[in-house]
Amino acid sequence: MGRSCDAADAPPNIVLVFIDDMGWGDFSSFGNDDAATPNIDRLAAEGIRFEQFYVNSPICSPSRVAISTGQYPQRWRITSFLNNRKNNEERGMAQWLDPQAPMLARSLNQAGYATGHFGKWHMGGQRDVNDAPPITDYGFDASLTNFEGMGPKLLPLTLKPGDKQPGRIWDRAESLGEGYRWMLRSEITSGFVDAAVSFIDQAASAEKPFYINLWPDDVHSPYWPPVETWGDGSMRRLYLSVLESMDKQFGVLFDRIREDESLRDNTLILVCSDNGPQPGAGEAGPFRGYKTHLYEGGVRSPLIAWGPKILKKQNDVDSTSVFAAIDLVPTLLELTGTPRPEGVHFDGQALVGTLLGEGGSRTAPIFFRRPPDRDTFYGEEDLPDLAVRSGKWKLLCEYDGSDPQLYNLDTDPSEKNNVASEHAEVVAALTKRLVKWHESMPADNGATYRTQPNRLKK
Repeated sequence: MGRSCDAADAPPNIVLVFIDDMGWGDFSSFGNDDAATPNIDRLAAEGIRFEQFYVNSPICSPSRVAISTGQYPQRWRITSFLNNRKNNEERGMAQWLDPQAPMLARSLNQAGYATGHFGKWHMGGQRDVNDAPPITDYGFDASLTNFEGMGPKLLPLTLKPGDKQPGRIWDRAESLGEGYRWMLRSEITSGFVDAAVSFIDQAASAEKPFYINLWPDDVHSPYWPPVETWGDGSMRRLYLSVLESMDKQFGVLFDRIREDESLRDNTLILVCSDNGPQPGAGEAGPFRGYKTHLYEGGVRSPLIAWGPKILKKQNDVDSTSVFAAIDLVPTLLELTGTPRPEGVHFDGQALVGTLLGEGGSRTAPIFFRRPPDRDTFYGEEDLPDLAVRSGKWKLLCEYDGSDPQLYNLDTDPSEKNNVASEHAEVVAALTKRLVKWHESMPADNGATYRTQPNRLKK
């Protein structure tokens, strides 16, 4: 059995680091030889690396909804990145996440946790959507965000070699809540880290457990690393410099926890990415596809868990446990002994033993639906609309179940050999379940929405 808390235990603190647009293979502990991420790699060496962890969308906003609610983001009509009002309507999407969604932060807050969100939000309040609820309406005591959320925020100043004065981007976000502050884009992660550390200090002084989202805008494009690390200015070089700078800025937070015995012994840190990488920037390791794709490269994320007195193993690689971001909410509620919200059905499963290092996978399949505006993207024509991971099998198909692709991920994790014609019964069974799931979810306009072909950026 995995650990869970009763009245005699001190509830564990939780820090969820959710990186933006980073590939499965971008940490050096996951095989990146082109950059060094020593602070994150130290967490991995002292914790567990999970190699078959999935986020529940290949694009930011729905992925964030899933990891916050424990439910498929389709339930809340957030199926692609939240944009301006007109474009959200065109794609058949909500303008923001309903505050009545079953937020992990709210459940923990009601159980006595101090809860803070520091970093990118992108679940409402962006572009011209300036009447979305503030982040604190979702169960957080405090928040500091970027240009895609309501409330206090850090806005980016840009600087490249040769510039005499910094420039500004996303200046319209000044209208999205009081308390904005401008700082160099290359240093904004440190702004979020400093806010998180201050929040930890306050929670520790009040003798309260804490839950923190640290969700940097790194390593999303455009790339603005420190000027001295600009290199040749290529996309890849800029990306790697941002990655290394982000890791360095994380170190302040990780050290604050590691060097305080009371925090070190009772804090769980989780680090993962919201979706796959942009081509030419990050890398998805051996996997096919990128951000926006339902292939493994778009939805498989590195996951590192750290907690020396909480986890059952250290410096461990779990290459077999299959689970997803939607599983984290019920898992963390059980781990902390926090009651589930009444009347809520989670799509995720509580997998405390798995997260703590005892192995095991979710028993239910993981279902995916592509963003409605991503039928053609990053050079791929007519991307699959739906996908399901069930055991060793990965099936992708169109909304009606046609054009199936079937891959045995045990032997073909790169999804190179479509074996649908050789396993008709498997295809039929998985297609039936996948289409049934799709039809059970609120519809978006993916079947009719059209974008310009071969776009390379959102």
